[in-house]
Formats: sequence, C-alpha cells, structure tokens
Amino acid sequence: MTTDLHKHDPVHSADGADGLAAAEGLAALDGLVAHTVVDGIPALYAPASGKEITAGLFFRVGRADETLATAGITHLVEHLALHRLGLSDLHYNGATANAYTLFLVTGREDEVVEYLNGVCAGLRDLPMQRLETEKEILRTEAAGRGGGPQQQMPLWRYGAQSYGLSSYSELGTWGLTPDQVRSWAETRFTRDNAVLWITSDRIPDGLDLTLPAGSRFPAPAATSALPATPAYISGGDGHVVLTSVLRRSTAASVFADVLGRALFQDLRQEGGYSYSAEADYSPRDADFATLTAYADALPQKQDAVVGGFVDTLARLRAGRIEQAELDSARGKLLKMFDAPDLGAATLPSYALSLLLGHPVLSPEQHKAELNAVTTQDLREVAGEAWENALLQVPGRGVDWAGLTLAPQRSTTTVTGTRHQSLEDENVTLVIGDEGVSLLTPGGPITVRYDACAAMTTRPDGSRALTGHDGFSVNVEPTLFRGVTPDRIAAIDAAVPRQATVPMPAREPDRIPRPRERASAPASGGGRSTWGWTAALWLVGLLAAVWGLLCAVITADEASAAAPEWDAVAGVWIMELPLVFATWKVFAARRTRRRS
Repeated sequence: MTTDLHKHDPVHSADGADGLAAAEGLAALDGLVAHTVVDGIPALYAPASGKEITAGLFFRVGRADETLATAGITHLVEHLALHRLGLSDLHYNGATANAYTLFLVTGREDEVVEYLNGVCAGLRDLPMQRLETEKEILRTEAAGRGGGPQQQMPLWRYGAQSYGLSSYSELGTWGLTPDQVRSWAETRFTRDNAVLWITSDRIPDGLDLTLPAGSRFPAPAATSALPATPAYISGGDGHVVLTSVLRRSTAASVFADVLGRALFQDLRQEGGYSYSAEADYSPRDADFATLTAYADALPQKQDAVVGGFVDTLARLRAGRIEQAELDSARGKLLKMFDAPDLGAATLPSYALSLLLGHPVLSPEQHKAELNAVTTQDLREVAGEAWENALLQVPGRGVDWAGLTLAPQRSTTTVTGTRHQSLEDENVTLVIGDEGVSLLTPGGPITVRYDACAAMTTRPDGSRALTGHDGFSVNVEPTLFRGVTPDRIAAIDAAVPRQATVPMPAREPDRIPRPRERASAPASGGGRSTWGWTAALWLVGLLAAVWGLLCAVITADEASAAAPEWDAVAGVWIMELPLVFATWKVFAARRTRRRS
C-alpha cells in the first residue's frame, strides 16, 4: 500500500496546509498504512479482513482540558452530537477520555459513512433543545458508575485541575449554558483538531466531514498537588495501588510488563497474599505515560501485601532483574507484530500518536527498539517510577519505605471573621477577604478565592469551595455560628464568576443540622443535658458529705488529749479527688451550655 496525498476524490482534498503537514509525519508507515486528508482532517486507512469496516474519529479534547466548574462539557458535546442518530442496530459509541474524544463505529461501508456524516452534522448544529435532558442523563450515568480502587489517585497527584479532574463528578452538568457548550464545540471539535482512521483499503465515497477550521490543541500541561515524591496516601481496605509518571519510551512499556509479572510472582505465586497483581502502561500525552500497578489483599494480609509490593519495586530498582524476565516481556510485545491485518490493528494507536504529536514508529523501528532494551534500561525506568510514585495503602503508613505522606492539610490560613462550629468547639470557620479556612485540631484547610477551582452554591446559603490543590471547605450556615447572609454574599462576590456552579435547592431534611442537644432553662441562655446536671449533683453531694465528715473528725481530734493528726490528714486527702471531680463536671456542663 502506498501513501497518497494527492490522487483521490476531490471531495477529500485538503482544506489547508495544516492537514497536509500533519499527514506528512506518517512516512514511516509507507507500505503498512495509507494516509490522506478528508475535508481537512488527516485520515489513516488500512484494510482488514471481514465484510464490515471500523472507523474512529478522534478529537484532541477531553476531561483534562476542562475546569472543575465546567467538568462534563466535552461529554455533553459527545452526547448531543450522537442524539440525531437515534436507535439503530449499528454498533457505534462515543467515548470521552482525559486527552481525547473518540466517535467509533463498525458496520457496512454505507453505515459507517452515514454515522460519520451524522456525527459531523451534529457537531455543526448541536440539538440544544436536548441540553437539559442530556445533562440529566450524564448525572444518571455517573451515579451508576463505580469509581474503582484508584479513583482518587489523579486527585491527589494533580489536584482539582488537568488530569486530576477524572476523580471528580461532572459539575458542569448542573450549570453549563447553551452558549458555553456551543462555543466549546466550535473551538475544540474542529477539522484541525481531529484525526480519522478507517479499516478499509480506500476512503469510502460519500463522506461529508465538514467542520469549522480551528487549531490543533496540544495536550494540557500537567499540574501537581504533591510537593514531594515518592508519596503515599491512605485508601480503602483490600487495595494497594501505585501510580507513577514516566517519560514515554519503549523501555518504559517493557518495564510495565516486567513489573506486572514480578508482582504476580511475588505476591500471588510465592507469597499467596494476593489474587490480582498487575501493572499497566498508558500514554498520557505526547511525552509522558502513566504507570499503574495494583494488588488486592484480604484484611489480615494487607501489611504483607504492602511489604511485598514495596520489596518487589526495591528489587527492580536495585537491578535484580533476570534476563529471562526481560525476554519474556519483550517476546509478548513482539508477538503483537505477528497479528493478522497488522496495519488495521495498529490504526487507533497511530491515529492517537498523530493526534497527540507523539513520534510515529514503523513496526520495524518499534521492533528494533524492543530488541535494544536491556536490563540496565529497566533498572533506570524502575528508579524513575519510584521517584515519581504515589502509593495508596490500606491501614498504616509507609514512611518506613522512604515515602512521604501526601499533604493532608493546607500550609496557610486566612484572616477574617471567625465562626465556631456548633458541633465541635475545636473547629472554627474563618471567612476572609482572600479566602476561607477551616481550623481543625489536625491543622487548617484553606481555599483561596483566586485559586478556587469551583464553588457550588445552594439557595439555602450553603457554599462548597474546592481549591486547585484539591482541598475543600464546606460553608454550611446551619453548622457555624454567625454565618449570616452578609458573610455568604462576601464569599459570592470574591469567587470568580466562572468558578461558580449553581446547584438546585435541597429538601429540608437534607439541609444539615447540628447534632441535637437538650435545651437548657431559658434563664441560662444556652444548652445543657440532664446527664451532666445529674453528675454534678451526685459528685457535688459526695464531696459535700465527705467534707462535712472531715470537718467533724477534725473537730473531734482537736479536742482530744492526744490528737491523731495523721488520720485527719488521711481523710482530707480523700476529699481532694471529690472536689477536683466536682470542678471538672461543672466545667464540662458550662461548656455544653454555650450557644
């Protein structure tokens, strides 16, 4: 198969130099994958056996491009674009990932053409009358979606922005306007931000992929919420998860396979601690990939799994990697190039590399790189993986392994009006000109207004602020003293409008209330409980009776010819604990009466 940039149906001619320039980077695939430009969109194609063909239309936009306040906007565009296709026996779908959106279809040639044309027609004219319905569908979809044991890992690594947004719900499904959604489609779902691939020996006739011109957006720059790595966090029982960010390389992909095999051997076959032990390598953007390793554990085996997990990584970092381990992993990867219809099988991977701007390697170049990987290369990747690691463990920490606990509290606080919690006298909310802080015994949690990723608002006055670093402060007027409408208005005025997400009213029984306490007498102006009052009477009465007894004994001994003052001292010493207990109960009762 030969590369053909000029000899094709005029309807598929390039609409500008950008599409041609993108396609010209695929010269390494000559003879395996053909490429052209369809209505300004770079297109890759290679034949596959079978009567049906598969096509995918990639766009370089995903969840990591959004903000927390607009999270879900890409997913909404995807749903709206597919709406007019209606019910069909055709196998098609749409998917929104961190760095891309994919429209995928399998069927006869005419069905594939109809689907692709329909997607682009939908993107050109989104059915905005469906917006609120599709928002509700997305919220329903999210409610039934399981998070998985690694759901919180992106949040802790990246914060509430960029690649960390995959840990959050799609807040934009509450407040996005038609203008916002339409603008997102017009600027991100363009011909210059797309790549097409088709498992066919030619570009089908009748395609109309007309889309507005735009720009190719690079993948979002990664943010960080970790001041130091390797780091760890505490997670749910039964799961040990490690993620790390690696430079994309053939050696890194081989290392992921070696790590997965080593964990399986050490934790399951030899230790008998885990049932599942595996590792995965997934491209994140043009230059970096995410390494994920996982092992499960029964509650009584969790410490052993954590220890074995760390030991396996330490062994690989120390270079104790057998040549047989490398050969086994390499052989598995080399087998991929023996697959039938190799060109068609690799189309999605090549299209995604073209979309992200990652260099494209021919099968021969890839195999040469695989054969050049050494155990020393794997040792270096293991060191890089550990240096950038974030480990989620159940139960106790892993400071002993040289990891640092990820930040659990903020390092700064704001000054402003102070509002004591009505549930815990040791917790205070501060509302200031620069942000809000929650002061707790464990340390402060602060969200600055100029670093607020999103603030949800409720008609009852509730405000929930989330900072770019992932820390959140909930301002519930019903739970803090003196949080008046004026203080809420001050917060609203300070948070950037684009970060504000209006939420619907809550049912009265869903508005939080302080834990119930018995009311004190009206004259007390506060609250108490009958238990504390009864305890005060009981302890106070004992102290009074014993004190009276001590006074009588003292008087008797004073009038005696030979007083036994040591006995007098002994009974008075026994009075002291009763007096102290009376004072402590009185102080506790007075605290409970504060309002």
